[in-house]
Formats: sequence, C-alpha cells, structure tokens
Amino acid sequence: MPHILNHLPTEELQALDAAHHLHPFTAQGGLTTKGARVIKSGEGVWLTDSEGHRILDAMAGLWCVNIGYGRNELADVAARQMKELPYYNTFFQTTHVPAIALSAKLAELAPGDLNHVFFAGSGSEANDTNIRAVRHYWSMMGKPEKQVIISRRNAYHGSTLGGASLGGMIPMHEQGGLPIPNIHHIGQPNWWAEGGEMTPEEFGLARARELEEAVDEMGEDKVAAFIAEPFQGAGGVIIPPDSYWPVLKRILDERDILFIADEVICGFGRTGNWFGSQALGLQPDIMTIAKGLSSGYQPIGGSLVSSKIANVLAEDEFNHGYTYSGHPVASAVALENLRIMEEERIVDHVRDVAAPYMREKWESLTEHPLVGEAKIVGLMGSIALTPEKASRAAFAAAPGTAGFITRERCFANNLIMRHVADRMIIAPPLVITPDEIDVLVARAWKSLDEAHQRLKDEGLMVAKG
Repeated sequence: MPHILNHLPTEELQALDAAHHLHPFTAQGGLTTKGARVIKSGEGVWLTDSEGHRILDAMAGLWCVNIGYGRNELADVAARQMKELPYYNTFFQTTHVPAIALSAKLAELAPGDLNHVFFAGSGSEANDTNIRAVRHYWSMMGKPEKQVIISRRNAYHGSTLGGASLGGMIPMHEQGGLPIPNIHHIGQPNWWAEGGEMTPEEFGLARARELEEAVDEMGEDKVAAFIAEPFQGAGGVIIPPDSYWPVLKRILDERDILFIADEVICGFGRTGNWFGSQALGLQPDIMTIAKGLSSGYQPIGGSLVSSKIANVLAEDEFNHGYTYSGHPVASAVALENLRIMEEERIVDHVRDVAAPYMREKWESLTEHPLVGEAKIVGLMGSIALTPEKASRAAFAAAPGTAGFITRERCFANNLIMRHVADRMIIAPPLVITPDEIDVLVARAWKSLDEAHQRLKDEGLMVAKG
C-alpha cells in the first residue's frame, strides 16, 4: 500500500503544507511562495527529496540521527513492541520491560553515580523536569530558598516555557513573557565574537569567573544549580577556551550548587565519547539526554539523576510526570539504538576515524576568504564568517545576513548546513565515512565561494564600524 500523499507532485505537497502545517522556528508566510523542501527518504548520511535530489545531511536531522538513516533494525523493534505492548504509563507504581531495561542500560553507560533516570519525550521536557527536581530537592533538604538556576546567554536548553527560560536566546525570550522567575544568565565563552583584546585563555578565565561573581552577588543560599552544555550546540557550536571549564569545575566543586550538564546534543557519541562531560572531566549531578538516545527514530528524552539527588526525591511523592514518560515503543527503539552503537563501535569510529579526518578537512576551511575561524570537537563543528579576518569583525549588515545567504547556497548544492547568525554549523551522522567527509567539505567550499561572490556583488563584504 503506497504511503499517503506520496503520489502527489511536489508543488501540491508544498501547497498543502503551507496551508495547514505550522512549522517550528519559521516565518510561516514565506513558505506560501517559496515552498518547503519535501524530504521523502534517507539512507546513511543521505536524504532524498521529492524531486529526487540526493542531499548530504551534515546536521543529522536536528543533531540527532547519530547512527544514520535507514536502519531497519529500529523499525523492526518498534513494530514488535507495538504488537506486544504499544503503550502503558509508568505512573501509579506501574512499569514495563522496555523502560526497566533502558533505565538499567543508561545507568551502565552514564559516568559516576548517575544511576537513575526520569523519562521525558524530549530534551525540552527533560529540562523542565530538571527545574522542578532541583528546586524540590533543595526544599526537601531544608533549603527552600535555593531556587535560582544559572545558565548562559545564547545557550539553548529547549523550547518549552522552562527550557526556553533556561536558554539564553533573546529572540525566544521576547515571545511569551520569558524567562520565568529565578533564572539568571551569565556570559557565554564565545571568544571569537566577544573576546575583544583578551587572549582566548584570559577570556575563558573571565567568563568562568562570572559564575562565581553571580553566586556571590545573589548568595549561595539562593542558587540551586548551574546548567550548561559541555560544548554549546544550537548557540553556534561554541567551543570554549581551554582555560574555561577547569575554573568552572573548581567553582562547582567548592560551592553548594548542583551541576546540570545538558547532553542533548553532546551525548551518545557526538564528541568521540559516550558523553561530552567525559571529554572535559566533568561529573554532573543531573544530565539531560535526548536526540542521540534513539538517533531520532522515536521521541524520547530524560534526566539522568545522581544517587545523591534520587535518594532524597524518593522520600516524597514527586508531583511531576508526562503521559509518555518511558513510552514502551520509544524505550525499545532507544535500547536497540544503543545496542547498535556498542556492537558496531560507533563511538570508537568517531574518536579514531571520523573526527580526526573531519578536523583536518574542516580546519582547512580557514583558508577561504570568507572564513575567520573553524572550530570542531568530535563531529560538531562551526565556522565564523567575517568580512575582515584580522580584526574578527562582524558584518555591517544585520546579523545573520551572510549566514543565511551561505545556508541557501548550501541547500542549493545539496548540503544541509545550518547557520546561527553568521556562524555555519555541522553535526553529521556519526557513521559518516572519510569519503563522505570529502564530499561535505567540497560542497561547503563551493557554497562559501558562491556566498562570497554574492556578498561582494551586493556590497555586503563590509565590516561593522
């Protein structure tokens, strides 16, 4: 039986989409004239659209399709689980085998004493859980005033009210009356854009010490937790100076403050480790997980919680949960995804093969006249676009103008590479091969050439005064 609507031509699909489908993070009106790109199938790192174009997905969907597209094993597991138990909840002292097995597997993989998991449907939901959990924990510890959670400007921690509040993205805060109370933001470790005359090492130290200054200003008795991605993803793949995390680690070790590591992007192999925290020698109290947990094949997320916190929360009813917490089909698919990752040694492939080769090729992009810096860790990387390399200048045009032009050229060249303002970012499936990395970089270079030419033609290669 053919899939519904698959027989329709692209223009009709685009018209139906524009008429009825509200897209995330999209100016909807533009789709009426331009039309969305209709993706129909995927295999490995490749997508095929409704016009038959073969596209290299250098973003792994939304940072999530870690084992690549087209793994029939995951479809088979989902079908078996749907036939056996398509759904049951984990409320009211009830459980089921997929949630039990996945909980145990995650406790085995997670570092330190992160031996417990509270399931959610996404990373956004999991970060909402984290807000509730840390505040309830401190209340049960006799410190109900410890309510403030410190995050970073330009961080992304989801799109729910809680997640978007934890994140530090101003455009999100401008819609919907955000952030919610008791969320405080400090500076991000983006030396390229914000380091001024400081060396990267000096800047890293200064940005790390902002945490200490914020705690001192508000009072340690008011601060519940600090949340951060090991490496900022949606903020533009911001890889901090080497001086940054050691100071933050010292501050967190010395203070009575919980550390939440948002591993939604960094987790499950992206950095060449199972978790990004391991790449930096960090030991979180709570770890937010999603995306690569199921390689995007099913919506699932969660909060990995230390025994210290879980034992306290267990003393009282935690009045929180989601209908789909630990969904049996999502849990079964996540388990199969983790089995494939272990048996095929995909994390080893990233660490030993793909990441070293990608680093060599990616960093060569700094030779392009439009590129100021190229940063990469594991298989997540970014390049900063600039009209003037020596001074790390921003464009005189509105932020994101050059990035959008470059992204459009990437799409035209059948390469999915995102832009965050005037940074271009990648996070391809972890199974990418050296030959496919060559294609990715060649298409990136071609797109940069075309964007550079257009920027020159339109008089946009001008530094901000």
